[in-house]
Amino acid sequence: MGIKTVLSIMDAEDFEFDLKQAVDFCTTCDAHLTVVLMVIDPDVYTGTNPAYSIAYIRQREEKAATLSRNARVIGEFLASTGLSYDVQDVFTEIACVVDDIADRALYSDLVLVGRQAASKEAFRRFILSGALFHSPTPVYFDRSGRAFERTGGTVLVAWDSGNAAAHAVHAAMDLLVSASLVRVVLIDPLAVKGVNGEEPGADVATYLARHGVKVEVDCVASGGRSTDEVLLERARDAEAKLMVMGAYRHSRLKERLFGGVTRSMLETDDVALFLSH
Repeated sequence: MGIKTVLSIMDAEDFEFDLKQAVDFCTTCDAHLTVVLMVIDPDVYTGTNPAYSIAYIRQREEKAATLSRNARVIGEFLASTGLSYDVQDVFTEIACVVDDIADRALYSDLVLVGRQAASKEAFRRFILSGALFHSPTPVYFDRSGRAFERTGGTVLVAWDSGNAAAHAVHAAMDLLVSASLVRVVLIDPLAVKGVNGEEPGADVATYLARHGVKVEVDCVASGGRSTDEVLLERARDAEAKLMVMGAYRHSRLKERLFGGVTRSMLETDDVALFLSH
């Protein structure tokens, strides 16, 4: 499936680099760019204090004015790029933000999270929740700030024979076909039918090869190291700029309490992540 519509969620007060990343990405992919410039109001006024009520209303008005002004700035900039685009300014509240993102993700091929949005933990959590758990749309998550390269280079696939990893591979096929090499990495695989198969990685490698992907399988012993540590080591060794992986195989609550591969990988700026749930 080709990437024709890219949704980029940006913070209304901190978006300049993410905007450049989005333009670079969509120019390379020849895709339509939808920018959603967002203000998330953390407060819901329920009191009766007149002084606080006036201050709260003024604060909201100032935020709304900044949002509208910056949306116009973005529109003017995008008009000069030659891209197909639209800009939406969204003033929302914490209770509604996930639905606001999910509603727009439904009609996009990819949700792009740039460096500035990725660095804000609460903001990125809203984006990932809306896209990955409330829509079928994958996420391209990039803290690195490097220029996007559609063709050439090595792409890693973190493969565990699970549904989330399979969804990620299907969704990323357009990028995998364009890569010079795709390395399928399995960590401590079990050569058992119903787990990783009698020849771990062979099935997914055959599937990718039928699409014209140049693919290698890399079965790795962790040696007691964490999964994210091994994956990042393999990415550095291969000089990969992108890793395709299933996201949140365990529940988000469990990952928040005890940690997890997805949570750890979101903190790296060594490699961009293509995520699907």
